[in-house]
Amino acid sequence: QLQLVESGGGLVQAGGSLRLSCAASGRTFSSYSMGWFRQAPGKEREFVAAISRSGGSTYYADSEKGRFTASRDNAKNTVYLQMNSLKPEDTAVYYCAGNDGGSSTRRSSYDYWGQGTQVTVST
Repeated sequence: QLQLVESGGGLVQAGGSLRLSCAASGRTFSSYSMGWFRQAPGKEREFVAAISRSGGSTYYADSEKGRFTASRDNAKNTVYLQMNSLKPEDTAVYYCAGNDGGSSTRRSSYDYWGQGTQVTVST
């Protein structure tokens, strides 16, 4: 099993930046593909980004391409999501997730989830 704890959320004005972190424990971190998802009020949880076990490959939802960057530091058991040029529509609870299979955009592929961190982007 894998325990995940997100941090770094907060309030930022449109156009600003935040970096989210996800600290992992409980298993060999490098064995997991990792993902970021978000859930806005009244909406389903949606895919944001994914990163392969080594960090060599990343994947993004269309709405985030060019603005968000996922990375990982396996020595620190940490995944990051750098968010730039934030928009009000990015407001959501952001979740880190672990997948012991390959990289995936699907929620069902992920077995382990953090508690989420709130990101609020004001106009």
